[in-house]
Amino acid sequence: MTTLAAELPQRKSGLWEVTTSEPGGPPGPVATMCIDQKLDDMARQLAAGALTCSKQDLRRDGDRYVSESICKIGDSTATTRAVISGNFETTYQAEIQAKYAPPLMGMSEGRSVMNAKWLGPCRPGQRAGDITMPGGNTINLYDAPGGAPKK
Repeated sequence: MTTLAAELPQRKSGLWEVTTSEPGGPPGPVATMCIDQKLDDMARQLAAGALTCSKQDLRRDGDRYVSESICKIGDSTATTRAVISGNFETTYQAEIQAKYAPPLMGMSEGRSVMNAKWLGPCRPGQRAGDITMPGGNTINLYDAPGGAPKK
């Protein structure tokens, strides 16, 4: 069952810095992503169809978006709730809670906070789809096997 009472706004094209951490913990590793509108649309479509889900709800709640899903990941069932806020032009934040039954890779639940901020235009030589991971390795979603279709 999929209920999309809302749709997340598109992120502004350009270079985004994304930090993921545990709630109340120190900032985690930092990655950067060079995105354009086509890739942003593609990422949302891939995310919506990447898993077998019996529930995928997205609704607007004031100035926040609430996503709730129940999806199969291998033999485990993930029940996830994410609260997403921000203006998507310069910043956004996602607070994510997940429970896994049976545990997934030894984890029965997880919580994380993802903070993203727009840094400006993509750097010279970067192209849409480039993700630079902590440590400096860069992959491109258009080049990855099974990734986004070529532009």
